[in-house]
Amino acid sequence: MTEISNTRSAADEAQGASRSRLWRLMRYIPLIAPLLLWAVPCWVLLHTGQRWPLPVTLTGTAFFALGLIGMPLAMARGHGRRQQDRAAIVGDTLLGGIWVLFTWSVLLGVPLRLVLTVTGVGDGQGRARIVTWTVLCMAAVLLAWGYAEARRVPRVRRLDVSLPRLGAGLDGTRVVLITDTHYGPLDRARWSARVCETVNSLEADLVCHTGDIADGTAERRRAQAAPLGTVRATRALVYVTGNHEYYSEAQGWVDLMDELGWEPLRNRHLLLERGGDTLVVAGVDDVTAESSGLEGHRAHLAGALQGTDPDLPVLLLAHQPKFVDRAAAHGIDLQLSGHTHGGQIWPFHHLVRLDQPSVAGLSHHGARTLLYTSRGTGFWGPPFRIFAPSEITLLVLRSPERSTSP
Repeated sequence: MTEISNTRSAADEAQGASRSRLWRLMRYIPLIAPLLLWAVPCWVLLHTGQRWPLPVTLTGTAFFALGLIGMPLAMARGHGRRQQDRAAIVGDTLLGGIWVLFTWSVLLGVPLRLVLTVTGVGDGQGRARIVTWTVLCMAAVLLAWGYAEARRVPRVRRLDVSLPRLGAGLDGTRVVLITDTHYGPLDRARWSARVCETVNSLEADLVCHTGDIADGTAERRRAQAAPLGTVRATRALVYVTGNHEYYSEAQGWVDLMDELGWEPLRNRHLLLERGGDTLVVAGVDDVTAESSGLEGHRAHLAGALQGTDPDLPVLLLAHQPKFVDRAAAHGIDLQLSGHTHGGQIWPFHHLVRLDQPSVAGLSHHGARTLLYTSRGTGFWGPPFRIFAPSEITLLVLRSPERSTSP
């Protein structure tokens, strides 16, 4: 027994030491990542045998060096205490641009160089220049397309969702989900109005906003958020906080949404009744709320469900998909979330998967719980969406007891 205990103790110590080293390494990621983002494309596009004229090489290298220094500074001024919108726009655009250039320098530039070498196309300098121009053209096309995708009114994504416990009277209930509007440095008041017009055209029974309304305080982004006051639903407009509200005086956003006619479901619920059947619509604060220091703000699912009949189906609003573990433990029927943006700029979704159980779409969790993760209605930071289109979601709830007659 002593030997086994000693072995376990040694194994635990080794595992603890490994985790400690990993956490120490992760502290340096914010320093390493910008260096890699700017250095890799600089090397691939300028210094791997292209033999550009000296002025081209010097100018290009200077651009990458200035980007490496300027991007973090602009983002710090834009998203830090100073909240300078122009700086945020510059920093965010540089971040999106260099992410795309880095991605395709690695995923396209390196394999293309290998293929050209194996097939004997051109000499070393010719192959290197083909790689440079191909990567630059690919990046330019994707960024132009991604910008248009980010600024357009999202397409409506419709799907039927069958809930086994939903009564026949509620069959066909229309739920519209918008989320992650992220009103911010780029003024999108007109875009916001057009989004709300689209939502109204869907004639929803229930309209939900699952947080991350904006980057900035309610006072600062009021003009962009104001069109949310024009949204209409036959039953209710409901809202829960996202993590970005807690960077920007969350209570101000709760108060403004209440003023605009949305019911903040802060660890609360309401009942949606139709045809003699009832659906519990509950909401919780974002999981980051408790660490914000705001009094009374926390994610409290038991509080949200307090007083409800356990036999009734529950629709839960929670900003982050990873809350689904708690939802499944409570037997929630359907959770609606956002937060992930579907990755926003491919292939960033692979990194999102490290933190969230779902990036986009409908997924099953536990014995009963369904999770729908929206790719988001707006965008955060870089004004690009590449292979991760935004969406306005129409979910039509279906009951297994619905009538099959025409």
